[in-house]
Amino acid sequence: MSWGTELWDQYENLSLHTQKGIDFLEKYGHFIRDRCTIEMEYAAKLRRLVKSYQPKKKDEEDYQYSPCKAFKLVMNEVNDLAGQHEVIAENLQSEVIREITILMKDFKEERKKLLAEGARMMTHLSNQIGHLERARKNYEKASKEADRALDSYKRADADLNLSRAEVEKQKMNMTIKSQQMEDAKNEYANQLQRTNEQQRQHYQHLMPEIFRQLQELDEKRIRSIRNFMIQSVDVERNVFPIINQCLDGIINAAKLINEKEDTLLVIERYKSGFDPPTDFPFDDLSRPEGIHHTPTIHPALSVKPEAVTVKGTMSAGKLKKRVGLFGIFSSNKDDYSDLPPNQRKKKLQMKIEEIQAKIHQETAARDGLMKMKGVYEQNSLLGDPMSVEGQLNESGHRLDKLRLELQKYQSYLEENNQTPIHTNVNGIRRQHSCRNSGGGSIPDDDSLSRSASDSSVSNNHNHNNQKQSAPGTPLPSHGCSSDSPESGIGASHSSLPESDDAPPPYYDTELLPPLGTCRALYPFEATSEGSIAMMDGEELLVIEVDQGDGWTRVRRPADSIEGFVPTSYISCILNNC
Repeated sequence: MSWGTELWDQYENLSLHTQKGIDFLEKYGHFIRDRCTIEMEYAAKLRRLVKSYQPKKKDEEDYQYSPCKAFKLVMNEVNDLAGQHEVIAENLQSEVIREITILMKDFKEERKKLLAEGARMMTHLSNQIGHLERARKNYEKASKEADRALDSYKRADADLNLSRAEVEKQKMNMTIKSQQMEDAKNEYANQLQRTNEQQRQHYQHLMPEIFRQLQELDEKRIRSIRNFMIQSVDVERNVFPIINQCLDGIINAAKLINEKEDTLLVIERYKSGFDPPTDFPFDDLSRPEGIHHTPTIHPALSVKPEAVTVKGTMSAGKLKKRVGLFGIFSSNKDDYSDLPPNQRKKKLQMKIEEIQAKIHQETAARDGLMKMKGVYEQNSLLGDPMSVEGQLNESGHRLDKLRLELQKYQSYLEENNQTPIHTNVNGIRRQHSCRNSGGGSIPDDDSLSRSASDSSVSNNHNHNNQKQSAPGTPLPSHGCSSDSPESGIGASHSSLPESDDAPPPYYDTELLPPLGTCRALYPFEATSEGSIAMMDGEELLVIEVDQGDGWTRVRRPADSIEGFVPTSYISCILNNC
């Protein structure tokens, strides 16, 4: 069945139908485009979802458990799923929408061209029919005039009163009109023949060809829509294997969850390493008369209740007393001595591994510099060997510093493995006063303050050589020393009796509230344990005011690191001022 034969007289309807077909193709293209937008928006929302549920830095320790690890893997798979939806949108955009746009343009141009050709043919046929109608009217007019001329001649010939000249005149007029009629007849016949031929060609060959091409164009449009629908499915089906892999990855991640391993991780994370508390001793109050007896107080009873935390290992109250010059410096935080033994061991091992990695990296860099120097020595055109010498010296200094630091933390680890830890009945760690070889104990605050004041004079002179505008830095003195009795402050207190019954100092494990703010007047480099570096003009939080030793305890707001800085290096604004 062909449009040319069956719809030979439906030019207008075919023109409208083909226009609607192209409009439908454009509508389908809009549908695919909107779907691409939805796929992209869905992928973007999936990525935002994954990003919003990524573990925060403060929660990284909790992500060592298997459900948290599995959840991270699930988020990775969901992120990959988002990528597959982006692939669907991109492929639909490039393989379907692009082809639809091109076809629509071609269809519109081809349809316009065919309809214009059909309109031209119909106009030509209409003109020919107009010529035929005019020829027919001329022939009809000439025929009537010839009939009238014939009648006039016959009447004149029958009238005996007319002269011969009048009769000849009517005869000549009849002859002229008859000739004009014959000419009009011939012209009409010719126009009729041409019109019939053109009409035959128009309806049997010319317009059927136009309709055939319009039919092919419309059929191509319909086939294209079918192919586009199938192609859209293929685009989505091609990513199904990867989507299935993502789903399999989620299942595999779920199978990695192991409750027994998590139980062991909880033990490993929170195990303090302390021994269980011993029994309460029996205090025998029955004594013979006349003998004065002071009841023995158990060490656990000397500690206030607020000093016991949930863990039962560290104090959660405020700092009870300021031991040594810096209060907390007698318990060196660089060696993680404020942590329970088991946690301290883990921290020290991690620190040692970190330093070993840095040593390995620095050694590799040094080897590279040595090779470069050797190449320069063999061929001076490539470079000056002395230009690498400075870098080698700096690398050597860094390696020496890292090795010393490694030895220090290895000694801390060995000390932690060898030191027995005991607890009292309340689970509070007994921290014996550290003593030097001369038997000295931790000095009191007043003696340390005086010692710090005396030592700050010499240190002040040395610091002024480095920076004239900055005041002297107080010299930190520690309460614990392993030197000879003559070398430490503890020697002057070596005669003080030891007492395990005295309440041990304990420290704050929570962030103390700030007492105010301060601004650094001068830059300061942390050269002693417990101090922190600061830059000129840096804003810090005051945690503990100067207690006469020349140091103020501060906290950096950016990273919550606490430490001591010289009081003369800062300008304080306290909240109660």
